[in-house]
Amino acid sequence: MRLSTQQLRELNRVIALAQKLGALAQQLVENDKRVRLNGWRNGATRIRRTGKELVLFRRMLKNELKKGAPVPGLARKYGVSRAYIYMLQ
Repeated sequence: MRLSTQQLRELNRVIALAQKLGALAQQLVENDKRVRLNGWRNGATRIRRTGKELVLFRRMLKNELKKGAPVPGLARKYGVSRAYIYMLQ
């Protein structure tokens, strides 16, 4: 079956779009793996702090931040999200 020039162009455009979609899907898979490794979705249990523990945790975080500790490092260290640390400030 012979294709016309216009049909070949359209076919090549469809192939290029399919390749771009494949690359995008691969990036999404990699991002999802990263989220699962860094987040609590990987089977770790969530910790609920009491009021007193939360006050102590907040005080400790503020002190460490004043000393210059990076937020992503603190988030990994204590198993919480960066957004949670920013919220507690």
